[in-house]
Amino acid sequence: MIDKQLRHADEAVADIHDGAVLMIGGFGPAGQPEDLLEALIRRRPVGLTIVSNNAGNGDYGLAALLKAGCVKKIICSFPRQSDSWVFDELYRRHDIELELVPQGNLVARIQAGGSGLGAIYTPTGYGTVLAEGKETREFDGKNYVLEMPLKADFALIKAQQADRWGNLVYQKTSRNFGPIMATASRCTIAQVSEISPLGDMDPEAIVTPGIYVKRLVHIPNQITRLSSQGA
Repeated sequence: MIDKQLRHADEAVADIHDGAVLMIGGFGPAGQPEDLLEALIRRRPVGLTIVSNNAGNGDYGLAALLKAGCVKKIICSFPRQSDSWVFDELYRRHDIELELVPQGNLVARIQAGGSGLGAIYTPTGYGTVLAEGKETREFDGKNYVLEMPLKADFALIKAQQADRWGNLVYQKTSRNFGPIMATASRCTIAQVSEISPLGDMDPEAIVTPGIYVKRLVHIPNQITRLSSQGA
């Protein structure tokens, strides 16, 4: 019987090793797998490379992982925001390496990794410092930059609903990077708010097929948890 559910987030991240490459879902707080990140912080692996849309918010989630000293490099599109003080401080001290990638290129490179492509050409970044040292070519009179695919050892993502096989449905904008990161990772770990019996989920609504998901952790959403505590 296939059942990818684990009882605790700590168990789900127990084999994330020093030096691993991780993809972290989320567009800011939306879709960020907070409980998986908290469990990872308790493990304290070091030398991690993170692929994410941004470099964390406030002092929680991804920012807390950076603050714990677990990350040596981050590949992202938006490293600096009004509440990105953890990354700012680390970067100014030269305690973290940054690879800045335009958001469209970030998405395309992750998709390339998940699709098994060797590399892609994109016009974004041509003629800027982001293209320095990279191969360029002209197609139909337009210049392009060669970009390498992004792949990861682990992807930590968040979904709204799953069954025990790992089929995933997302909640609105929380969908963001999760589906493509799941395809580009050797081991995808999903934090989900609801677990449904097999057959209850509409096949047409499933975004990430279970073949891309290795582990599930049921974490009821915050509203549900607070309601239960107050009952």
